[in-house]
Amino acid sequence: MHTGAGVEARLPIRSDMDLVWVRQHVRQAAAKLGFGLVDQTKLVTAASELARNALVHGGGGMMEASHVTAEGTDGLRLTFSDSGPGIPDLDRALSDGYTSGGGLGMGLGGARRLVHEFAVDSAPGSGTTVRVTSWVSRPSRLREDV
Repeated sequence: MHTGAGVEARLPIRSDMDLVWVRQHVRQAAAKLGFGLVDQTKLVTAASELARNALVHGGGGMMEASHVTAEGTDGLRLTFSDSGPGIPDLDRALSDGYTSGGGLGMGLGGARRLVHEFAVDSAPGSGTTVRVTSWVSRPSRLREDV
């Protein structure tokens, strides 16, 4: 049984060093909850892109990590928020191939593909909040009665 202890965090995003702390925390939290290596890497990659967006485009912000459960499955929810200028054209920002430069080149759309749940709230002049959730994959049980 995995535990959410040590998963909860509220980390500032104000510098490149803070991006390192965000990635480390997400990797450790995902491992603690039982995510496999591939799923850990996907979540860390998405978190890295979203944290960099908050730093570069939002002028800095915050990441909150929390342990969530649904129907007996553990998950990790990450919320990235900033008080920056907001995203003027959210549909365009979420489209494939769109990048404003400076990040991993995968943009919001790429981050969205790496997680199970993705929600963004942004409006010009009011900052941006992106909430992502990934769930621990459980190995399927082989039927022994076949």
